[in-house]
Formats: sequence, structure tokens, C-alpha cells
Amino acid sequence: MDETGERELSLSNLSPAQGRRGRKRIGRGLGSGKGRYAGRGIKGQKARAGSHKLPVGFEGGQMPIDMRLGKLRGNTSADAMPIGPFRTTTQPVNVRDLEARFQAGDEITPESLKAKGLIGKISVDVKILGVGELTKRLSVTAHGFSRSAKEKIEGAGGSVVWLRGEPAPRKKKRRATPVAAAAPEEAPPATDEPDTGAPEPAPVDEPAEEA
Repeated sequence: MDETGERELSLSNLSPAQGRRGRKRIGRGLGSGKGRYAGRGIKGQKARAGSHKLPVGFEGGQMPIDMRLGKLRGNTSADAMPIGPFRTTTQPVNVRDLEARFQAGDEITPESLKAKGLIGKISVDVKILGVGELTKRLSVTAHGFSRSAKEKIEGAGGSVVWLRGEPAPRKKKRRATPVAAAAPEEAPPATDEPDTGAPEPAPVDEPAEEA
């Protein structure tokens, strides 16, 4: 002990700061209390090696719930944009708003639309729609245009600029041409005489009358 009466710390008197529960030792024979089944129960899925590595949602080999439930219908490929899980988001702006907020000859861009309060974010694509009338000559730059909006802008003497390039025209689906029905055979002209089924007699030449 030191002058204060406390026992000096040495390797012989080390002790843990707090009590620790002993490790459960399994598979050490029947006398250990955790022999035979080693805490895994009697058979079953969890008694097998690797049972702790099963994937999330594993249901013992039966059909998982995500496969039993119904699925959303519709197109699910990237080619089906903007529908399906690959759908895109655009900010719509109508030509009537351009008519009310801009002057003739103005150049309209997403930045100018943001400044006028017509869109919320520049990072989201802008699509011009054809609701309303347009009489002013405007040069509009946007990510997309509806067919009616493009016609109205160009009809007023303006121009459109596609930020992502003008989309290619869609190919029309070929419809199968219906097979022409065979023309019905013409029926013989109707007569008042009943049809007896007998062949008609050959015409007989009458003798010429003497003068």
C-alpha cells in the first residue's frame, strides 16, 4: 500500500471494472447444459448451418408475399417514358401566360420564365402547352412543346428552340388491311313463269309467207 493507504495497482490485483456475464459455451457435451441440440431446438430451418444468412423476406420456401401480391399494370421499360417507373416530370407553361407576361419580340428562356414566376425551378424541364391564344411574335426556348403550342407560336411569327433537340416523329403502327370479301354471284333475272326444271324447247324456223 502507498502512503494514502490505497493498494497499489499491479498485475496481481487487476479486476474488470464491472461484472461480466460468462459466455454461453455450446456443443460441449451433455453435461454442459447446452449439449445435444446446442440451443437450436429439434430440427427445423433454424437448426441448420447457414440459417442466419437467409435473405430478407425469406418465408421458409413458400411463395414470398411480394410475388403473391398483384402488380401494377402498364409499360415498365425505359422506352415507355414518360409512363411507368421511368416517368419524367415537366413544368407546364401555357401560351396564354406568355401572351400576358411578355412583350412582342422578347426571347423567352427558362431563366426568364423563372424571373416572371411562371416556373419554380430551372433544374426541372419546361414544356410549353397550347392553352389560350397567342398574338405576339416571341422566340421561345424550352425543353418541350406540344403540337398546338408550336403551331400557335410559329403562326404568330415567332420561333421555337428545343433545348434537347426536336424529337423524332413517331412511326405510325401498321394496321392489317382487311381481306376484301368476294363479290357475290349475280342471280339470274326473275321471271313470272314458274321454274319446272325442264329444258326449254329449241326454236322452230317458221316458213316464209308467200307474197
